[in-house]
Amino acid sequence: MNKTEEKQISKATIARMPLYLHYLQEENSKGTQYISSTVIAQNISVSSVLVRKDLALVSSEAGRPRLGFAVSRLMVDIEKFLGYDNLSEAVIVGAGGLGRAFLGYEGFKSNGLSVVAAFDLDEKLVGTKVAGKDILHMDELEKFVAEHNIPLGIVTVPKSAAQEVVNRLVGAGVRAIWNFAPAPLRVPKDIVLKTEDLAASLAILAGKLYKTGDR
Repeated sequence: MNKTEEKQISKATIARMPLYLHYLQEENSKGTQYISSTVIAQNISVSSVLVRKDLALVSSEAGRPRLGFAVSRLMVDIEKFLGYDNLSEAVIVGAGGLGRAFLGYEGFKSNGLSVVAAFDLDEKLVGTKVAGKDILHMDELEKFVAEHNIPLGIVTVPKSAAQEVVNRLVGAGVRAIWNFAPAPLRVPKDIVLKTEDLAASLAILAGKLYKTGDR
């Protein structure tokens, strides 16, 4: 969307988009066709002015007088902005506790993502299933990714193994990496890399609890 590309969009705005989308998906499932910025604001706990500013950045849907925004159209525009329309299937490398939790997490589906399999070296895990999805041996990784044209790899392995796993995923043809390993990773310039630092997030949370005295 040219209009979006021309505008500076803050991280705070981007972070609110999944909240808007989740709320709109709930309303859509109830059969709601139109919704006002005021109602959205009340449920997202932000001002209606901010809602209108945010949505104007990602959608040409201006909202109809006395009706509001068309829910289905707004959902499509937000999904396109977030890139969910480009997601399809993903594999997980590392079938430990976090990896298996992701295999069973149904919330990915509402964001256009289907986790289809996991890979691990642990013989106790290989050959088993989680939520109907296979845990395969690492030896099968490259062949599976290439044959199924998997665009996204989710990395949940220990720090020491993360770079090798990423190299193998990139070599197999993935175009994006979602990394949960506490390691600085190197990828080619054309590969999208997003690292989630769980330890840093916990430190921020603990710090805020300490400041408020809620210990």
